[in-house]
Amino acid sequence: MKKSYIEERPWGKFEQFTNNELSTVKIIEVHPQKRLSLQSHQHREEWWIALDDGIVAEIEGIRRVLKKGEHVFVPMRAKHRLSSEKERVRVLEIAFGSFDENDNTRYEDDYGRT
Repeated sequence: MKKSYIEERPWGKFEQFTNNELSTVKIIEVHPQKRLSLQSHQHREEWWIALDDGIVAEIEGIRRVLKKGEHVFVPMRAKHRLSSEKERVRVLEIAFGSFDENDNTRYEDDYGRT
């Protein structure tokens, strides 16, 4: 499991999520009452950091509602999805490994893409 690194400074602190690693960073926005596919990736793992309260993270059947600033790690090959129950929500995604938007195995999809 990846861990972030927190360092205190006289002016405050910073939290570092990646250092000199092959990574891809995205901000994902989920519309109210929508969800992404239940999917897995063969060539990357992901780290999700909630930018808003109320993002629902499901990883290997375990569902967790994140508050702003909380983060979870998605291991390679783990079934996972993001969703929103009420409001528009955003998550910062840091993907580690070989990134390819086609590296998706979809198990469930509300939009007919399985």
